[in-house]
Amino acid sequence: MKKLVLLTTAFLLGLSSQAYSFDFSGIDPRLGSDRPSEDNTAETKQPASSVVKKPQKMVEKVDRPKIPSRMPLTSSTVKIIAVVNGDIISTEDIDNRVKAFIMANQVPLNDENKSVIYQRVLTSTIDEKLKYQDAVKNNIEITDKDVDNAIAGFEQANKIPAGKLGNVLKQYNISEKAFREQMRADLAWIRLIRQKVKLSGGITQKDVEQELANAKKDFSSPKYQISEIFISKANASKLNSLEETLKNDPRFEYYAFQFSESPTASNGGRLGWINKESLAEPLQAALNKMKAGEISSPIPVDEGYYILRLEQIYTPNENTPMPTEKDIRQFLENQQIDSFAVKYIQQLRQKAVIEFRG
Repeated sequence: MKKLVLLTTAFLLGLSSQAYSFDFSGIDPRLGSDRPSEDNTAETKQPASSVVKKPQKMVEKVDRPKIPSRMPLTSSTVKIIAVVNGDIISTEDIDNRVKAFIMANQVPLNDENKSVIYQRVLTSTIDEKLKYQDAVKNNIEITDKDVDNAIAGFEQANKIPAGKLGNVLKQYNISEKAFREQMRADLAWIRLIRQKVKLSGGITQKDVEQELANAKKDFSSPKYQISEIFISKANASKLNSLEETLKNDPRFEYYAFQFSESPTASNGGRLGWINKESLAEPLQAALNKMKAGEISSPIPVDEGYYILRLEQIYTPNENTPMPTEKDIRQFLENQQIDSFAVKYIQQLRQKAVIEFRG
């Protein structure tokens, strides 16, 4: 079965028709709208976003709950794994989400990756609880009809016949109830973040004009769409086997998710469109020798090593369409929402009372 795509922030908000990789990690702004579509051939001509996203800092500290390294128990007895501000996360909850991860990535669950998959899934499930709890606290209500509409959009995006999502989930023994719970939490989080951003102040005309000037300048130089895997020097022993694996297995996103120590790991390592000059000199030198689709050898930079995949190269020309004021405003609003969401979920994590059960 072909890889599915999930409604993420941009799709749910109606901001883009772009398809995204199937992902149950919730609405994390690092999964933003510059994420490439696997079916969009137009991207080979110009950046996926009307406005090229500004470069991100490649390594930064991101607060995450400390997750115990153990696997969910698959048995007839449902057990409690964690309690998040009084709400229970059970073995059944995690079992469903692990199966969803396997379905999404088309990878087997084995001794090598099961601990990493479990920890990632448990982390995202904790975030899901925190997001929905805070949405309810702020009187955000998501009706069954809202969820039905979102699922209809999901089916359409994935070319699933209307009303047949349940059949797809059954193939992977995934609970439709659990899927709807995640969809409801995602919708509630999006609505909450939009509400809070609106109250905090919007984008001014001056902001739009400044960004338009920046975009005009930015579009005059080549852009590189790249993905990264970052391994610290302390874990450099992984590099040789990882480099060899990537030569034979094209699933860069999966290995970034599993091994990368950068925040972009949750996004399959995708950095989006960047100016080459924003990178460290060793990375620039590596990109100069690469062609689209190629994966680099490990590149030493300061505190660790980077493995890059060059997705696409964008070269501007006189026919390059410039973004409109409407494009700019939409871009800035999305960026504001994403930035606010990152900070807000970190605040919720810091305040949360999370108890792990044996």
